[in-house]
Amino acid sequence: MSVNSSRKNSKQKIVEVPQVDSYGHRQPQNLAMEAAVIGALMIEQDAYGIVSDLLRAEAFYDHRNQLIYQAVQDLSLQQKPVDMLTVTDHLEQTGKLEEAGGPFYITSLAGNVTSSAHILYHAKIIYQKFLARQLITLSSIIQTQAFDETTDVDDLMNMAEGKMFEISQNTMKKTAEQINPYIQEAMDMIHRAASRSDGLSGLSSGFEGIDKMTSGWQPGDLIIIAARPAMGKTALVLSMMKKMGCDLRTPIALFSLEMPTVQLVRRLMGNVCEISGEKLRNGQLKPHEWAQLDARINALNDAPIFVDDTSGLSIFELRTKARRLVRERGVKMIMIDYLQLMTASGASFNSRQEEVSIISRSLKGLAKDLNVPIIALSQLNRGVENRDGNEGKRPQLSDLRESGAIEQDADIVCFIHRPEYYGFKQDDKGNDLTGQAEIIFAKHRNGAVGDVKMRFRSEFARFEDLHETNYMTAPPIDQSISSRMDSNDIPFAINENPFTPKEEMPF
Repeated sequence: MSVNSSRKNSKQKIVEVPQVDSYGHRQPQNLAMEAAVIGALMIEQDAYGIVSDLLRAEAFYDHRNQLIYQAVQDLSLQQKPVDMLTVTDHLEQTGKLEEAGGPFYITSLAGNVTSSAHILYHAKIIYQKFLARQLITLSSIIQTQAFDETTDVDDLMNMAEGKMFEISQNTMKKTAEQINPYIQEAMDMIHRAASRSDGLSGLSSGFEGIDKMTSGWQPGDLIIIAARPAMGKTALVLSMMKKMGCDLRTPIALFSLEMPTVQLVRRLMGNVCEISGEKLRNGQLKPHEWAQLDARINALNDAPIFVDDTSGLSIFELRTKARRLVRERGVKMIMIDYLQLMTASGASFNSRQEEVSIISRSLKGLAKDLNVPIIALSQLNRGVENRDGNEGKRPQLSDLRESGAIEQDADIVCFIHRPEYYGFKQDDKGNDLTGQAEIIFAKHRNGAVGDVKMRFRSEFARFEDLHETNYMTAPPIDQSISSRMDSNDIPFAINENPFTPKEEMPF
């Protein structure tokens, strides 16, 4: 077929792109800019590298331009030359030449551009129009479904939030900046750390061993604390809440997907007041324990601790709530119990692993956006249970459940290991392991890895530093409380344990 006949046929097949939708609104578009970008891509070899991280085929309004840009993309990925002839040949081989406007249209695009000098500016305009069209489409879908009486409003809100999140994730990325302003910011951080008596640059966890390992929880970090069930994940979070929220008065938020707020607070009361969870559940407290409860409960009053027990929380709901807590309540740290119970509703996934990957990546992005540390608890798979010996029971990064993306996205991954749980009472050197726990820092992006040894008191669901006094002396008892008690009801003194745990509590 001759070039002339090709041009004739291609002219006949060109279809005008509709400029307005069914409502009479003109769709956001700029066909002149699209033609300029496509033409520049075919006359300048390096032009694609300038716009490749910004544009994809769907960003073009004209379907012909979408097909031509996809051809340019394919040729570039194959490291082949990109020009009018190679693009035409590629489209012909894929059977899309006529659909893309034919040789005449492709020639006209390349012939109307003399330079790629402004291609990035033009590409940004095209992308902005694309985002506007996406928002229009989403709002139309939401409006249609909102009028449908059979639509569940909660599902619709989750869908809307999920789609908005997808759009926001695809917006233009920050450009590279010269580092001078950040040098001063880094120097300020160093000076602030030097001026602190504890030598920390982040938020204190309240535990000396952990703080030495981390220099404090750092803003923008995603911290994963993982363990098998009943190993003490929630107990560690409760102990940290007590230290940070009650003792240090650091505003913190906990999203508890598994446990109701009342149950969580009751366990926190046991942790703070050092009264067994079993007695707090059945209310069978002795007079001295009532006194201890009344005296120590004040530590929880007005503590800057905020708890949300929404079950099945989606990552999109979390983003909204977390932003509000940071903005309105001044929250400095966010905790999530636990990651595998979260969802990414509103988006479609091929597998649960893919969904967990999105959740993990979103949590890291949220920590960075809010500039606060986020601690997310995570389950481990059963591989730990199948290994022998105390060393074999120590968790590894490969034991993280459902997604390797958790390991990749996290700044810190630490595990909880309690040899006593598996029946190991002594180590290889004959040292007593009763009540001991190890926090294993298996990944630390900005610091060292290693183990932090702690004490675990199962009856109170409480973690402590090893050097911490075993059993606290009760604060002075109010005279109105002491009238309930007989002298025989006060059996404890300094460094004596008034409680004998009947069973290990599965926290």
